[in-house]
Amino acid sequence: MFYRRKGIVAFFAVCLTAPLAAAQPRLQDSPPAETRMVPYSGVLPVCQDIILLAKIQRGFGDTEREFWESRLEIESFAEVRETGFRTNGLSYIPRRWCEAAALFNDGARRKVVYEIAEDMGFIGMGSGVTWCVVGLDRNHAFSPHCKAAGP
Repeated sequence: MFYRRKGIVAFFAVCLTAPLAAAQPRLQDSPPAETRMVPYSGVLPVCQDIILLAKIQRGFGDTEREFWESRLEIESFAEVRETGFRTNGLSYIPRRWCEAAALFNDGARRKVVYEIAEDMGFIGMGSGVTWCVVGLDRNHAFSPHCKAAGP
């Protein structure tokens, strides 16, 4: 009876922990993106890169004017920081996640969450940047509150 109870406990322990073990990323089983036939370099611009921040600033202003008929624009960025780097694993497209405080022409200060991805620029050339302004995700592309734009 004692051995049977021990066996049942062991069985349930394995059943409960097996899904947890399977959910853990196994980096040794997945080769890094840098080893593919057409490899990535893994080198990405930093969050403070002025070219990427200007791209966010210009893209936000264009979107506000063209789609939302608004004159809202980003005037400057502050408190820029990295929130994640390749957090989804080494075998995926190299990505860096960042956030910054942005000052807008309406006097408001809002958080901007953005992602820098290697070879995701125009026609796959250069680094691409995807951003979301918390409180101004008008089409809810990164809902809720730009959480889907982060790591």
